[in-house]
Amino acid sequence: MRIFHIAGDQFTELDSLPDALPSGGYLWIGSARIEFAERIATVQGALQRWTGGQLVDLHISDLLNDQLPSHYDDTSWYDLLVFRRLAAGTVAAPPEDTHKRGPQHPLAHVDTSPVGFAVFDRVLLTVHPNDCMVREFFAQRLQQQTQGAEVRAASRLPPSPPDLMLRMVNHMVDSYLELRRTLTKNLDTLQQSLFDPRANFISWKTLLDSRNSLHLLEDTCEDQRAAIVEWIDALAEWPPVAEPAAQRDRELLRVRSRDVLEHIERVLSHVRRLESSIENAVQMHFSAQGNRTNEIMRTLTVLTAIFMPLNLVTGFFGMNFEGLPLIHSARGFWVIFTLMLFLGIALSWWFWRKRYLGRSR
Repeated sequence: MRIFHIAGDQFTELDSLPDALPSGGYLWIGSARIEFAERIATVQGALQRWTGGQLVDLHISDLLNDQLPSHYDDTSWYDLLVFRRLAAGTVAAPPEDTHKRGPQHPLAHVDTSPVGFAVFDRVLLTVHPNDCMVREFFAQRLQQQTQGAEVRAASRLPPSPPDLMLRMVNHMVDSYLELRRTLTKNLDTLQQSLFDPRANFISWKTLLDSRNSLHLLEDTCEDQRAAIVEWIDALAEWPPVAEPAAQRDRELLRVRSRDVLEHIERVLSHVRRLESSIENAVQMHFSAQGNRTNEIMRTLTVLTAIFMPLNLVTGFFGMNFEGLPLIHSARGFWVIFTLMLFLGIALSWWFWRKRYLGRSR
């Protein structure tokens, strides 16, 4: 568990939970899920001292649940947002050799894990997975903004707990935006193998896993969008403020919220395009296979039609009769052979002119 005090252009990490809130700014408490479960009583007592309210039992269960979908809820003391982020190492790169067997693992299972936010007026409590880098990333980033001679303006630091929450959420959504490139590249590799006439495509399980991963990602994004929409609706119902600075901060929250929603919409739109693309690729693959089968059957039918009259001639002159024409002639074989050769060439030329032979264009 890490505790930070953010006030103006100051970003300070505290050793432990203070007895009372500092006179200015707000506190950010970032905790791993396991440690939060072990120190719930301590955190609840600190929240009671600072804000006069505690987390309700249902919300504590939500924060401890690592399978909970993204959602939003509020109380008179705080707002609760659960937002699923991408877990590390969820997508595998495709192998180099795809001509013989096709890509074996173009898209690994897209794994996500929830991050919980409890937003008070002057306290932000975040509950992260044990391997979450979001907390460390923002702790380091905010520390760098206030260090050394290159101190940034105070406006660059999050002025309130909701602002910091939205920045974290936006950072998690950006990871989904970056995932689009990998998904597109890997699915393109899969589709190229699907349409390669020299490859015997056998990676149907991989293709099914890819579709399931896209469906999972779509469901995750829809839950994220619903949670952010509910947050925006709740933000619109906040009581108005009179101070210009507070009005500016409130408008900044609306802008950031709409920006997060727009990013989620972009990811969702791209995932749906990928789903449509892979569905169309499968349909086109079976259409191409059907067309190829039709061409093979057409060629075999034409060859059968060419050899049928030749078989008729050989069968006719193979009858065991003494009175057949040319049967006792020395030139009979060459006459019949020339006739059969001419008949075969003529039928082949006629079928070629009718475009029954050769690849159709």
